[in-house]
Amino acid sequence: MDKKVDCFQKRTMKWQVAIFLLFLMLAHTDAQLHYSIPEELKQGSTIGNIAKDLGLKTKELQLRNFHIFSRGNTQYFNINLENGELYVAERIDREVLCGTKQNCLVSFEAVIENPLHLYTIKVEIEDVNDNPPSFSENIFDTAISESALPGVHLALGLAQDPDIGINSVQDYKINENEYFSLGMKSTKDGIKHLELILEKPLDREQQNMYDLILTAFDGGTPPNTGTALIKIVIQDVNDNFPKFSKDIYETSLNENVPMGFEVLQLKAVDEDEGSNAQITYVFRDISERISSTFRLNPVNGSITVISDIDYEVTDRYELTVEAKDGGHLAAHCKVYIDVIDINDNAPEITVTSLLTTIPEDSPPGTIITLINVHDIDSKENGEVTCELSENVPFLLISTSGNYYKLVTTALVDREKISHYNITITAMDNGSPQLFTNKTIQLNISDVNDNPPAFEMKNNIIYIQENNLQGTSIHSIHASDDDINENARITYSILSNNIDDIPVSSYISINSISGVLYAQRSFDYEQLREFQFQVMAKDSGSPPLSSNVTVRICIIDKNDNAPKILYPSPDTEGSALFDFVPHSAEKGYLVTKVIAVDADSGHNAWLSYHLLQVPDPSLFGIGQYTGEVKIGRDLQDADSLRQKLVVLVKDNGAPSLSSTVTLNLVVADNFQQVVPEIRRQPTNSDTKSPVTFYLVISIALISCLFIITVIITVIYKCRKDNTPTTYGAYSRNVYPQFTLGCPSEISDTSLPFPFSYDVCVTLDSKQNEIAYLKPVQNVPTENLIDTEDSAVVTGSAISGLNLNNTDQVCE
Repeated sequence: MDKKVDCFQKRTMKWQVAIFLLFLMLAHTDAQLHYSIPEELKQGSTIGNIAKDLGLKTKELQLRNFHIFSRGNTQYFNINLENGELYVAERIDREVLCGTKQNCLVSFEAVIENPLHLYTIKVEIEDVNDNPPSFSENIFDTAISESALPGVHLALGLAQDPDIGINSVQDYKINENEYFSLGMKSTKDGIKHLELILEKPLDREQQNMYDLILTAFDGGTPPNTGTALIKIVIQDVNDNFPKFSKDIYETSLNENVPMGFEVLQLKAVDEDEGSNAQITYVFRDISERISSTFRLNPVNGSITVISDIDYEVTDRYELTVEAKDGGHLAAHCKVYIDVIDINDNAPEITVTSLLTTIPEDSPPGTIITLINVHDIDSKENGEVTCELSENVPFLLISTSGNYYKLVTTALVDREKISHYNITITAMDNGSPQLFTNKTIQLNISDVNDNPPAFEMKNNIIYIQENNLQGTSIHSIHASDDDINENARITYSILSNNIDDIPVSSYISINSISGVLYAQRSFDYEQLREFQFQVMAKDSGSPPLSSNVTVRICIIDKNDNAPKILYPSPDTEGSALFDFVPHSAEKGYLVTKVIAVDADSGHNAWLSYHLLQVPDPSLFGIGQYTGEVKIGRDLQDADSLRQKLVVLVKDNGAPSLSSTVTLNLVVADNFQQVVPEIRRQPTNSDTKSPVTFYLVISIALISCLFIITVIITVIYKCRKDNTPTTYGAYSRNVYPQFTLGCPSEISDTSLPFPFSYDVCVTLDSKQNEIAYLKPVQNVPTENLIDTEDSAVVTGSAISGLNLNNTDQVCE
């Protein structure tokens, strides 16, 4: 049998040599060399002649600088440049270099210069039987119940041999005995388990322990062996073995799992009770590399990671786990752990030819920079795509390879965004996806593309009259979204005339600050408002400008005292009387004082007061109407002649006033007045008919005055109501208010939001206010109530006690 095996091995080696020679011929044709050597060769052992195999002359090796280089830290081979022979430079242990892999190749490159050629050399390391089989434990402790029947299987650990093929473990033997034999169990997946088989029933009383020598043989020539001691304890009762839920467990984990990560939790059960059901988990038949990578919890069966997992080092682990109960009965299972490669290298971004600043009028398509992306991973993990941050007017255009151009897609506006932080994201197609961000800062330079813009479109300025000449009254401000010279603004007033007078004589402006100055003192009664345009111009090239309209509104001050129209103060020294009949009762209207004020608003609100009166209970005056009425019924004891002094004051601050004297005579007709008039003291003691003629003249003059006033009032009512001048005692004594400026409430003025006419009858019971159409575009906030306006207006124009109902309209 052994001779047949040797013959078969020799034939196999011959075929291998033939195939190897054929491979060498093909490798030479493709500038590649392939050698095959056994492991553990001594340093300096010759492998082959590279110069001869490559068709090179030995002299060329040094002249053309022939050399080799290997990947990794250890160079196992070198070349003798004198004879061209390749020799072993370091001892080679195939098991250390390639582990259990079937094919173990060491590749390196040979380079020759002038001209330059590159040759790939592969050396296959063949296994030699240099490792004996070894068991993971020197002693296998096991137990068996004395009630066990023949045929019971006891699991044993397999021997490990780093060698491969025929040089690995081939057979097992135990020393001869009558109770136990060896057997090999194979699963459906081809996994083998070494078992100890009970051949005869046991009797614990005769022998309670058996020591057997287990020997493992490999297939080398000569064969190597390894031994272990099997200690078998005979127990009385534990007749149930632990059982795993599965014979084979398969799982996978990523190569970047942290230490302490739980890979799997095994579960075995035992139907026994007490200590016979207490299961302990241990690894069986594993290498030191596996035991230094994983830890098995002996109590709960969890497998955890205790060192780094690297897919490039090992992509699969095979573990054998034993579950042993308290009675030393054990079961085994296989655990296969597959390592999953992950995408652990992020892309790299390189920026070249970068423009850091572009003008804001740069056309679309302007190139900003050139970008290169690279990922050292392979396959989909090394495939890189680029994208930009959202909402930026830029685009990445792929050129050749992994190069991109960053260009503008639209016009940029510095006034909206003065600089951009452009974030470029390079992402690979791995899972999980890795990415790298690169931020490029791009500044936008300014061009003069924005004219100055005024803060207020409608500049309405309120100035109190009688202001000081040269006073600053307002500040015009315009802003420019541009910067530097393009945003430096100068102000000027455009030429304009106000009533044929240049606007510059009214107002001036500081060209730098935009502050407006009054060039004269304004008079509300002469000029109520005017407007002009201010131009703001920047210093760009070419310069841009814009205009704004400024309206100046003069605010009234209380600088005019009330003017009494009736009775005229000029007649105070003349013999002008108002009649009061004897039959007049309480509330009888004696006369009405009429006064006006050239000011406006609050300054024109008039009130009437009795300054001097002989008997305060006899006469009273309406504070807002100016109507003088009888306060009680007349008595015979009352004097037939009464003299009243009326004070008229406005509502300004400070208040201004005027006075007028009223001469009242109690009489039913004019004839009764004559005796009373005659009682007046004169400078002459002699009576003359001149007195009679004087009385007649006064009566005629009074009638003529009344008729003149009535005609004048009727004439004015027919004229246009629009005021043309604000001189004293013009038809604007009772002004029709049509405001040109929005209302501005102050302590001394009250503008009205609508136009109105005031009609006053000579009888106070028929006074009325005739409201006309509202004036458009006049602000109504902060104004007085219209009823109050009616009261104030009526009080401002009371008077004219002519005892008829003819109306006077102003």
